[in-house]
Amino acid sequence: MTGVKASRLPAAERRADVLECACRVFSNGSYRGTTTAEIAREAGVTEPILYRHFDSKRALYIACLEESWSRVRALWEETVAGEPDPGLWLGAMGRAFLESAAHRPLMSNLWVQALAEASEDDETRAYLRSHLTEVHDFAADVIRRSQAAGGIPADRDADAEAWIFISLGLLSMADRSLDGLVEDRWMGIIGSRRRWLAGKNVTEDERKSWKDLAPR
Repeated sequence: MTGVKASRLPAAERRADVLECACRVFSNGSYRGTTTAEIAREAGVTEPILYRHFDSKRALYIACLEESWSRVRALWEETVAGEPDPGLWLGAMGRAFLESAAHRPLMSNLWVQALAEASEDDETRAYLRSHLTEVHDFAADVIRRSQAAGGIPADRDADAEAWIFISLGLLSMADRSLDGLVEDRWMGIIGSRRRWLAGKNVTEDERKSWKDLAPR
């Protein structure tokens, strides 16, 4: 239900409401095509109230990127904690992201939009560089922990492999935008990375488990 809400919420709760709504509206539309008036209307507040919490449309968009990453990071931390085989940690992270109906569409859409904006906006570009570096550092840390536990061969370059992990996520995002660019090849791509990174052949059970993970 839209329209200005009659009830007064604490500032932190109001900000969270606006942010939640903005994430949804931006994700379903685009950065340039979405207006703060639209977000305010969907959140049930006035634009002046929206601007009390976020200085600009760009600040609100960046906050949405931060929020989506916070959620994905929590998902990955939970996934790694729940996987007993350290050799499967990185793969489990990728699977959890691809399977998530809540996190994948949001982060995918926001990243694609941010990459487009970064080519013309210095502030967005600077933020996205820092943001992607943080995602990379998280993945690299998981790889190093896996190596220390014997799950991934020690001679694999953790920093390089973390960037490749991110690139696969970006590839899945491109696939969504291009109506199945690599859909038929996805299992082969994942299998190739698994063989190299873990130094193991892919089992038939693993192949079967990936059938539903083709980007879409």
